[in-house]
Amino acid sequence: MTASVVVTGLGITAPNGLGTKDYWSATRVGKSGIGPLTRFDAAPYPAKLAGEIDGFTAEEHLPSRLMPQTDQVTRLSLVAADWALTDAGVRPADLPAFDMGVITASSAGGFEFSQHELKSLWSKGGEYVSAYQSFAWFYAVNTGQISIRNGMKGPSGVVVTDQAGGLDAVAQARRQIRKGTSLVVAGAVDALLCSWGWVGLHTSGRLSTADDPGRAYLPFDERAAGHVPGEGGALLILESADAARARGARVYGEIAGYAATFDGREPGLRKAIELALADADLVPSDVDVVFADAAAEPELDRIEAETLVEVFGHRGVPVTAPKTMTGRLYAGAAALDLATAFLAMGEGLIPPTVHTDPADRYGLDLVGTEARPAELRTALVLARGHGGFNSAMVVRS
Repeated sequence: MTASVVVTGLGITAPNGLGTKDYWSATRVGKSGIGPLTRFDAAPYPAKLAGEIDGFTAEEHLPSRLMPQTDQVTRLSLVAADWALTDAGVRPADLPAFDMGVITASSAGGFEFSQHELKSLWSKGGEYVSAYQSFAWFYAVNTGQISIRNGMKGPSGVVVTDQAGGLDAVAQARRQIRKGTSLVVAGAVDALLCSWGWVGLHTSGRLSTADDPGRAYLPFDERAAGHVPGEGGALLILESADAARARGARVYGEIAGYAATFDGREPGLRKAIELALADADLVPSDVDVVFADAAAEPELDRIEAETLVEVFGHRGVPVTAPKTMTGRLYAGAAALDLATAFLAMGEGLIPPTVHTDPADRYGLDLVGTEARPAELRTALVLARGHGGFNSAMVVRS
């Protein structure tokens, strides 16, 4: 089936804003959430900056029984799902359980929970390890907890493709909607800001070691020297266009096209873009804005920039990287970019790429530190995962 699949709800948890309203209010004016890491003592580590979510108290949003069994990432995911369902005007209790599914992406699962339990194991013994460790660490835990909390028993799953995961999860949800599932909660939230996770992130060799938040994450800039990690992401409510129309739902837009490749060499990203455009039955000139992957690593930036020039021409389409305000959120990054694309189309405003001074040699029309008004009907969102994952998604207003 090729039924139109639309987004009817957004739930956002990000370093520069909790909830869709606060996030978009900050993003549209270039307000950054990157700063010194405070969750633990980062002094011994090369990287000391992060996009932390401040002001989130899980107990204010979730029942106390969930606290002992959930990691920060799952608590954020549960709240984002609640907000997305409310935004969509959906009460899960009113729908058949097997008509609703959950598909999320994760890069690591509940790392902080695992760190605490393993510390207990090593220092006290196995009898001090929580039984909840058996699932709280797992990649699929967010999908499981969201489905249990909302009584969703339809097709569900988890995607593990690093930073491409947010798009891949939404694409899987689109497939399930086309197969007949009425509603799917999809997207990703990630949270790795604990000392154990921090050590793991350093193994990529791609973290910025700058101390100044204004000079740390600079994609497509001659000074680019790695990215800043962050936590958060977005969950979206997907429905068929016919079902959304029948219940009078507000629609943010359509998931019009998608493609993924697995190839870390230069043709891989371009092929993903070309296939996504073909899936949407569009040509490059139809695209009004590109939300870049924006790795801030010179070789990866070169590949992405050259790919965009090959597809769209020299300065052929506006390009933006609002993740410079949040850090790279791993699996949550692309899902947040996708949500941001819908918000941008709704207002007719391309969000800025803060701090970056784009290098002329890349040939990109990079939207700088000020947002740019524009008529936006179609956006392309790109995401790349470590090891060769490339994903491209086309959305329409």
